[in-house]
Amino acid sequence: MAEVRLQKAMADAGVASRRASERLILEGRVRVNGTVVRELGTKVRGDDAIEVDGTLIEREERKVYYLFYKPRGVISAVSDDKGRRVVTDYFTEERNRIYPIGRLDYDTSGILLLTNDGRLANLLMHPRYKVEKTYVAKVEGMVQNDDLKRLCKGVRMKDGHYSARARAKVLSSDRAKNHSIVSLTIHEGRNHQVKNMFEAIGHPVMKLKRETYDFLTLQGLSSGQYRELSNDEVKALYDHAQKNSRLK
Repeated sequence: MAEVRLQKAMADAGVASRRASERLILEGRVRVNGTVVRELGTKVRGDDAIEVDGTLIEREERKVYYLFYKPRGVISAVSDDKGRRVVTDYFTEERNRIYPIGRLDYDTSGILLLTNDGRLANLLMHPRYKVEKTYVAKVEGMVQNDDLKRLCKGVRMKDGHYSARARAKVLSSDRAKNHSIVSLTIHEGRNHQVKNMFEAIGHPVMKLKRETYDFLTLQGLSSGQYRELSNDEVKALYDHAQKNSRLK
């Protein structure tokens, strides 16, 4: 979790300008976690309690954005009543309360975003956003061109809903082992969406990985690793989401 100079934290919270905040510190009017601080070089973290003249200041939680390569066998949640490993277990150094945007099934690996920015999360999960996600699935049987056409046109799933149009292609197939590797790009987010689509065409999923989320990829990451999104990436997500959420 990032540290900032005490006077900057005070200025960001609207206590006073940075220069005026420095004077308050030098005058001994500022406490950090109950201790008077007079050193201008003091740094604080997001969970440190800062008091000015005995009043606790309200600090805005720093917004953080992560791209995580979720392994299989991990829950897309912040806790689990069965004691299974959850995605936030990988972020032991992050003091902000982060949570996943959407979810991946327990046995599905791949790209997952985590943040404490509720506004962005709501935009990305809004049905009108239509964020494209590409999955690579290992499925039973030999997928044929007619199967791909059905996936691309939309299939009727077991819940009675029809999937939206998609893009699909066979990456490889193994007749001896009777399985195919298929890439599928969708913009819907129903539970078990990809698995249900393949089941509808008679090719149950054996293994599944999400490789892209909008323009974001897993490049440079191994399973269980993560990185912070750049400011440009966060801005691009906001721009895409706000543009698409206005579309009817």
